Amino acid sequence: MLLQEVKEQAFKLSPSDRLALISAIIESLQDPPVSSTNRSGAIQRMRGLLKTDRPAPSDEEVAAMLDDRRVEKYL
Repeated sequence: MLLQEVKEQAFKLSPSDRLALISAIIESLQDPPVSSTNRSGAIQRMRGLLKTDRPAPSDEEVAAMLDDRRVEKYL
């Protein structure tokens, strides 16, 4: 069916049916929802990427890193 034919048929529909048609078209254009199982698996893989064998830095070490970064950026 050509676009022009679809338009002609759409104008023959009732307003509520046209709204339903618009909703169906919008749904067909949206990305399919990501299932929670795919999402949780991705989260677990990302957590694995973040693991290190070193302990987390202390508050003082983080403050020193931020100071160093500010010095590099602004001076």
